Amino acid sequence: MTRKTISPGKNDFSFLLELKNVTVVRCGKKILDSVSLSIEQGEHVAIIGPNGSGKSSLIKTFTKEYHPLTAADGLVLKIMGNDTWNVFELRKLLGIVSGDLQQTYCRQTKVLDVVLSGFFSSIGIYYNHKVTPEMETRAREILEFLEISHLENRLMCELSTGETRRALIGRALVHDPQALILDEPTNSLDLKALYSFRESVRKIAGSGKSVILVTHTLEDIIPEINRVILIKEGKVFRDGKKEEIFTDDNLSELFSLPVEVLEKRGYYQALV
Repeated sequence: MTRKTISPGKNDFSFLLELKNVTVVRCGKKILDSVSLSIEQGEHVAIIGPNGSGKSSLIKTFTKEYHPLTAADGLVLKIMGNDTWNVFELRKLLGIVSGDLQQTYCRQTKVLDVVLSGFFSSIGIYYNHKVTPEMETRAREILEFLEISHLENRLMCELSTGETRRALIGRALVHDPQALILDEPTNSLDLKALYSFRESVRKIAGSGKSVILVTHTLEDIIPEINRVILIKEGKVFRDGKKEEIFTDDNLSELFSLPVEVLEKRGYYQALV
């Protein structure tokens, strides 16, 4: 099994994210337990686990929403080689799309304004935001890249679930982050929307940005993702190449039931 570990002799800046012995406690419960892993710049990774396993908590730790306990050796969390970040600066490095964000945006906001709001890490555009022509140009470039330019003036409340997800990806990409983090991105998507969503994510992966996908569903994982981290009960259960990790035994133990793993044209499926 291949495992990504933190190498003291390697240049810190080759890593996008590093954790060593990270423990997070919420409401008296240990939700991450001595987690150590690193993700390199440009690397595409899937983080998979059952509901409640700690995978979303891991992402919230990356984005400073959750604060880990101090590790005995002093190294807790580094992003781009730094262990201290202003939260607003951090949001420019990591573009995030989550279900919580989608619920927040179920309102009468134009798609173009949603994408522009990524420059300000806000929910919508407000009177104190100075939107420059350069920002508008960049926002429209992102809409074109995601093939949703025709939605520019539509309201978010009028969009399908799949269209909403792609608009939020545009918001996450507009400030040119180092990585796109997708937390359970395909919930409630029908087959056509799922296909369009995957194709958008594949384009982003091909553009040189890291894609970090958090999911409990193997079908979400695009062929460009070649590393998988399995999370169980707040710990890293397995970490390695996709082909090595996606075995019947590993997935059966992860989900605590018999699982058969199938692969077709670079996509995987779990049968129970």
